[in-house]
Amino acid sequence: MPRPILYVLLVVVALSLIPMALIYRNNHSGKSHPRIQVVYDMDQQFYYKAQTENPFFPDGVSMHKPPQGTVARGMLAADDAFFRGVAHDTTFVQDIPEKVDRKLLARGQERFGIYCAPCHGRSGNGNGIVNARAQALAEGTWTPPTDLTSQAVIDRPSGHIFNTITKGIRNMPSYAAQIAPEDRWAVVAYVRALQLSRNAKIDDVPVADRAALGR
Repeated sequence: MPRPILYVLLVVVALSLIPMALIYRNNHSGKSHPRIQVVYDMDQQFYYKAQTENPFFPDGVSMHKPPQGTVARGMLAADDAFFRGVAHDTTFVQDIPEKVDRKLLARGQERFGIYCAPCHGRSGNGNGIVNARAQALAEGTWTPPTDLTSQAVIDRPSGHIFNTITKGIRNMPSYAAQIAPEDRWAVVAYVRALQLSRNAKIDDVPVADRAALGR
């Protein structure tokens, strides 16, 4: 290649690097005004300032209170018993960290009927309609649901049952997306009620009510 042509090519290559160098310098230097952007992506967004009007919401307010049950960042561990079913030493809690009353049990019965009964059955003995269908197909790949009134489940801490609903176990998937934490505890309370009803003794019945049972 003739030497003059080689020099020309070197100059052209050197000149072609100048725009790239200028772009790099422009993107990495401080500026008092926004940079020019061809594709904005999400770098420049419109936002409302605090305590200004926002026509998007019916009340026209920009600042809204956090949804009920919101936990501040870094504060989840402060209530691990409720949100994870464990104590601070990572052991499952024995008792339900909620007031167990008729309202909670009624809610637990409703949620149980929707999400748990198809497999575990309404009585919790593991003979729901899904299990009955799987047994009829006899494909050999079905894992029968656990009998929730068995002694093995009775002996488990309440936090263990809560954790099972949250994360799933074996072939059972997680129901964390479908069942909120407070409803998971309601289901746990209802499971405890089923266990008591299936394994109750006459001594568990108030004396005044025993006559109705023929005792």
